[in-house]
Amino acid sequence: MRYNMLVFSMLFVVGLLLANSISYSYDRAIEAEAADVIEPPMVIAEDAAASGGKYVWVEGEPASSETDHQGWVEFVIDIPEAGKYALWAKVIAWDGNSDSFWVTWQPADPDENAQQTQNKQFRWSVVHGNDWHWDRINHWLDEGTFDREWDLPAGETTLRIAGREDATKLDVVFITDNLSADEAEVNPRDPGPEDVTPVEPREKLATTWGKLKAQR
Repeated sequence: MRYNMLVFSMLFVVGLLLANSISYSYDRAIEAEAADVIEPPMVIAEDAAASGGKYVWVEGEPASSETDHQGWVEFVIDIPEAGKYALWAKVIAWDGNSDSFWVTWQPADPDENAQQTQNKQFRWSVVHGNDWHWDRINHWLDEGTFDREWDLPAGETTLRIAGREDATKLDVVFITDNLSADEAEVNPRDPGPEDVTPVEPREKLATTWGKLKAQR
């Protein structure tokens, strides 16, 4: 009996240690203006308060309908390990006429132009605020607003954040495998040195010519 209690106590302590040692293996912050594709009328604009002094938006006043549902930014993101991921973004949304984007992340989402299909699964309702603030990307459905998460394979993925309403501002995208809804726990951040992907040196023409000369 005493032996069984001892074993149980040891297993309980090990369980607590494991629970408290959970760590999240991946996060990355990307400047919105560093997108691989910026499709007009989405443009880069300047703001000293933004990360890096720049952000992207479809320029215009709230409720300006001429360019609603146009323009996007697209990011090619290499996912190191298959699993579930969440997205946070640093944003400004002045009011109910400037507080939404469309978001698709392939291959978890289909290759669909949400600006055309108006699929609510991809509609992101941005939390209001006149200053830069963090918001977790969500589904804005008729039944309410629910945090999104994506089940992704390892390898290359394509994230598109597309204009839905003019004047919604996007500064930074933060990718994480921490699925908590608690901002303090996730701790989204601006890009830093840890987010820079090393570039493998490629053999350029001048280098090749130098080698050829050396071999003569």
